Amino acid sequence: MSRIATTGEVLQLIRSGEATTRAEIGRVTALSRPAVTHRVNELLQRGLVVEDAEGPSTGGRPPVRLRFNAAGGVVAVASLGASRTQIALCDLAGDVIERTDLVIDVEEGPDAVLGLVMDTWEKLLEGRGPLAGVGLGVPATVEYARGRTESARVMASWTGVEIPPRIAKRFPVPVLVDNDVNVIAMGEHRGVYPDQDDLLFVKVSTRIGAGVVSSGAIMRGALGAAGEIGHIPVRDGGGVLCRCGNLDCVDSVASGTAILRTLRERGRDVETLADVTVLVRQGDAETMAVVRQAGRWLGEVIASAVNLLNPSVVVLGGDVAEMFMPLVSGVREVVYQRSTQLATRSLKIERSRLGPGAGITGCALLVIDHILDPDAL
Repeated sequence: MSRIATTGEVLQLIRSGEATTRAEIGRVTALSRPAVTHRVNELLQRGLVVEDAEGPSTGGRPPVRLRFNAAGGVVAVASLGASRTQIALCDLAGDVIERTDLVIDVEEGPDAVLGLVMDTWEKLLEGRGPLAGVGLGVPATVEYARGRTESARVMASWTGVEIPPRIAKRFPVPVLVDNDVNVIAMGEHRGVYPDQDDLLFVKVSTRIGAGVVSSGAIMRGALGAAGEIGHIPVRDGGGVLCRCGNLDCVDSVASGTAILRTLRERGRDVETLADVTVLVRQGDAETMAVVRQAGRWLGEVIASAVNLLNPSVVVLGGDVAEMFMPLVSGVREVVYQRSTQLATRSLKIERSRLGPGAGITGCALLVIDHILDPDAL
């Protein structure tokens, strides 16, 4: 290193495995032995590092190995959906310690929803600790720097709500808030595609949204509005009025809500997506056609995103994408047809492998990256 290494940078060396003994840290950082000892002792005192069994000897006394202590803290996380929420505790490696799922409508408002989430965290935290941070993904546009939700026409009761101060009153630790699809995209990227620096995650559920990973980092845009593909209009959508006030947004014609509405209009007795799954498995032609057309409309929007962003992989998640292969086929059909040859030369379009767990992973990583950042330490 060209300057004096900080305690945080020493931790990064240990976490990555680049330097796991005091001697290796000294060689990599050019720190003196007392300086290395001081930084390592600080990490040991904080519980972020533990001493492992002795390493192989190169002559003389074997060196003591240093290992990042994932059990040195707990992260409380919640991934909110429009109607379902996953709540969990994770360790400092992002692995789930305990998880519970709740059915709650976010339209009940921030007081009710956040109160229930915090009550659940409190129960899960009994006998555990220390709490190192809190991470939350919400189905709304988020001004990331302030953790402020911006949804003037959708989730109106959440508009202008700064979430971190509300949570910090009860849990005085760093609180990070992001759009729900951004945290899912991060979870998929780090958990499944760590070698793919450019990824587009599209969530198809009650609503439709996207998270963009560019050069290995989440692309949020100037005010956190990047990825709002749900309100891009499609061609020949039939003049469907979207809740945002525009016509034929892809959200209004290809989401789970839209598929259910269309099938009911065509005489199918469907109350939930599970009913649609039954019809798809039975090979019902009308249902298959509706689902595939939803995939084609979604493919229109994704094709434009592929031309603009040139991702190496498009991941389709959310319960609609995970349940209905005809929708995925419709997306692939249009994207490979309409995107440029270069952009699709090595493009993969895959269904999510992590499922709902991606949001939990992403929320945990959001917090861990912040609290273990060298500058933060």
